[in-house]
Amino acid sequence: MTAKGLTLDQFIPYRLSVTTNVVSDVIASAYEALFGLSIPEWRVIAVVAERDGVTQQGICTATRMDKVTVSRATIALVNRGLVIRAPNRADRRSRLLALTKAGRALYAEIAPKALEYEQRIFASFPPEELDRFIEMLRAIEAKALEVGEA
Repeated sequence: MTAKGLTLDQFIPYRLSVTTNVVSDVIASAYEALFGLSIPEWRVIAVVAERDGVTQQGICTATRMDKVTVSRATIALVNRGLVIRAPNRADRRSRLLALTKAGRALYAEIAPKALEYEQRIFASFPPEELDRFIEMLRAIEAKALEVGEA
């Protein structure tokens, strides 16, 4: 039995989830085929590229991925020689992640592809609509976190 007035296809959280999954699946297929990377692995590489010397916890915070997903992705990337773990002088219990030379080269290849996919998906939308869309997504994220804390 469903709640009166609830139509799943019109339920915004459901639409956000489905849309995110479709976009991620399209991009994941390309990253896997072209670079042998999963989406979590790509996200780890991207965050490490932007924040050289980040901890796995920092990646969890930045991406909202869980610890196990980040740990598995990091292990795979370390094993491939794309990421290294360095001692963290501020917290000896954690390690700082950095891209290796091979990791930086791979990122330099992937980043333009990521931007190309973004362009192909969003090219039909006017820039001001996209700016507003990004603002709305950030506002939705902030509000959801606020509601989750209540």
